[in-house]
Parts: sequence; structure tokens; C-alpha cells
Amino acid sequence: MRKLVKSVLAAALTASVVISLPAVAYADGDDAEAVKKKSYETAPDTDSLRGWPEGPKVYAGAAIIMDMDSGAILYGKNIDEKRYPASITKLLTALVAVENSGFEDEIVFSDDSISFLEYDDAHIGMKPGEILSMKDALYGLLLASANEVAYAIAENVGEKMGGGYDTFIQAMNDRAAELGCTGSHWTNANGLHDENHYTTAHDMALIAAEVSEHQELLDIMQTLNYTIGTTNLVDETRTFQQHHKMLWQENSNYYEYCIGGKTGYTDDAGTTLVTMADNGQMRLAAVVLYDYGTDAYVDTRAMFDYTYSNFSKISLLEQEKPDEIRSYTDTEAYVVLPAGISYEDLEMEITVLDEKEGTGKVTYLYQGQNVGSTEVTLIPEYVQSATGYTTRLQINEKSAEFGKDIRADEGIPLWGRILIGAGAAAAVLAVLLILAILRHKRKKLRIRRRRQQMLAERRRRERRRTHDRQRRYEL
Repeated sequence: MRKLVKSVLAAALTASVVISLPAVAYADGDDAEAVKKKSYETAPDTDSLRGWPEGPKVYAGAAIIMDMDSGAILYGKNIDEKRYPASITKLLTALVAVENSGFEDEIVFSDDSISFLEYDDAHIGMKPGEILSMKDALYGLLLASANEVAYAIAENVGEKMGGGYDTFIQAMNDRAAELGCTGSHWTNANGLHDENHYTTAHDMALIAAEVSEHQELLDIMQTLNYTIGTTNLVDETRTFQQHHKMLWQENSNYYEYCIGGKTGYTDDAGTTLVTMADNGQMRLAAVVLYDYGTDAYVDTRAMFDYTYSNFSKISLLEQEKPDEIRSYTDTEAYVVLPAGISYEDLEMEITVLDEKEGTGKVTYLYQGQNVGSTEVTLIPEYVQSATGYTTRLQINEKSAEFGKDIRADEGIPLWGRILIGAGAAAAVLAVLLILAILRHKRKKLRIRRRRQQMLAERRRRERRRTHDRQRRYEL
């Protein structure tokens, strides 16, 4: 459920302003190696947290590990530094596409979707007037990283949304803002270099977490080979492969917990990589920006191993509940902490999401670092103190006076009128309470069913992985 309200910041993010992003210029190979070494020697920012386990050094200019379910940031290096994303842009393109179209929708390729391509751009050879299903187009987008497919998806879905290509790009910016992205601006759907097209490691982790909520996108990203059949203009099939090396068992970079991701590269962006992992205990998103070829995989593995070895979930329901919170919406709400740091060491920030419903979001912090957030139901007193909104019944003097005149004619004594008013108020409050309880139970049931489905899917994937490992051993 989307509860974040678009703010003025969303408009600011969509303004076309040229910014100066971190960049390097090399006079020769030695300079390049010196810059790479300096980046590697730069310690992660999370190392400065008191009692936090020392994280691995990485070649990436910016990097993050985030728990996808709680938003906890467990490893960070320049996570809010603006960088060029390259083709990991296509994760946001895919997200906006699936949320605004169906798999059977037609994607028609226009002249514009083809003519911008240059000789070395990733593509799958589509022709003007050719038609793919959205399903095939998404495979071409996420596996082959085809730039003309990204453009065509944006153009066609934008038309379905009542506009065109620019409408889709605006939707990308709006959706990113809804997810809490604060350092991104998107000008195209494919990630080809543009000075106004940038993101941050943290923003990409937020986008990856939302992408992971769509099983249809996870299924696509976990596919190693895919064939698009003949089309209205081409009688031959097209077959392409997954580019993310951590998904290939035969590759030295294979990572058994990897459940999806996206690669990217341009001269200005360097190597960019988003990887999602699930070990059955925590679902993590890893992002590296401005990395160096296969070093991106080495960095990503080191960050995953570090996180899975040093951090664990702490159930919030087993801790003393803050006075401001009536209940946690998620019965499995948790924070993520390393050994030696406890719940008592944390501070919290509360955001009211809906003052009428009394719902909010609590974020737990350790020395300013987000270690987990979850939605909550707040006590009315806190909502009133934070927003000025109150659920208490109020009777103004004119209304009371008007009611007094009418009831006096009926001969009802003052004490009787007081009892009647109190009874009516109690009845209204009782009805409101019952409705609130029913809504809360329905929401909990939906969350429980969703998590059960996700858990079942994780178990199926683990069984498939176990079967594949056994089969390799037997062979």
C-alpha cells in the first residue's frame, strides 16, 4: 500500500538542473590505478559508528547493503553521493511498467525508439513497426538490457497513461520520490549518459526493494536464457542471456543466495551493479556505483558475506513498546543489529502517515543510522500533539444552545439530556472502534498471507537450488 505523500521535493527532483557529479580524468594508466587504489582505501562510513563491525573495503565509489524489508542500512560508503546509474536505470523502468500495464499489452516500436541508437548500444535488433508483448519486452529489458526496448516500453506505457514518453519519465521521477528517493533525477528509461540523469546508492537500494516485491520481475531476473518468438515483421527468433554473473552457477562469481539484479556500464558511470539476495533469514539489496568491471562482483560478495556474518534480526514485539505506539502493523516487525548493540541503544523517529486513521511509521536509529522501520498504529494523544488533529467529539456553544431549546420544549430534564448525549457519544465511539479493529485485522491478514506466499516461494527456490547442487555433485 502506498502511503507516502508526494512532497515539494518531488517537483525539485524533476527539475532539469545540471549538477557536478564525482568524476575522474586519467592522463595515463598509472593515474587510473591510483584513483582505483584511493577508492579502495576509503573506509566505509559505517565504520565510524561506535561498536559497529568493521566493513570490507571496496573499489566502488559508492556502495550500500540494505535490508529490503525493514530498510535497515547495514553497510554504507558514500550512499547519498550522486552518481550516474547507467543501465541499472532499467529496474525503475520495469517497476513503473508493471505497475501501469499488463503482460499481454502490446509494445509497438516507433521510429523514435530505434533511431537514437548508436553502434555500440545494447539492443536486440527491433524494427520500426515491430510488436512485442509487454512480457517479452520486459525480458529484453532486464536480461539483454536492450535500449530500444526501454524506450519503446516508456513510449507505449506513457501513451496508456494518457501522454507519451515524457509522461513515463515523469512517472519514474514521481515513483522514486514516493519510495523515499531524495538524490535521484531521471531523464530517460535506459540509462544512457545524461548529465541530468543520476541517482544514489541508497535510492537504488530503495528501488531494488520495491522491485523485489513483484514476483513477476524476480522470475524474469532469475531467468538465464530467454527466446522471443517470431513477430509481425521478423520470422526468426531472438535468444539472449542473463548478464548478471552471480546468477550463473558455472561462473566463478556465482552467489548461491542471489535472487536477481541488474548490471550497467557507461564510460561516465563506470560499472554499476544492483544485486538482491535472500539467505532465508534476511533479504538484502546491494548496490555499487562507479566500480571497475568484475570488481563489482567481488565487492558485492564481500558486502553480502560481511552482513550475513555480523547482523541479525531483533523482533520489536519482544521489546518494550514505546508509549507513543499502540501497536505494530506487522506482527514480524524487527530491527537489524550487530552483536554488542541492543534495542535499548536505539532512538526513534515517528512520522504520522494518516492522522484520521492514527497510522504512522517508526524508524529506529543507532547513532543516526537507520536500523529498521515499520508501520504502526499510534495513540490518539500522540497524533494530536504531532498534528493538532483530535478524534474527540466537540460540541460548539451554538449547537449546544440550539439543542437545549429543542429538548426543553420536550420536557426532558438536564440530567436526562446529559445521559442521552453521553450514550450517543459512547455508541459512536464504539462503532468507530469496531471498524478500526476490523480494518486492522483485515490488514494483518493480508500481510500474513503475503508473507506466507513469499516464504513458500523462497522455500521452493531453495529446494530448486538444493536439487541443482545435488545434481551437479552426482554428475
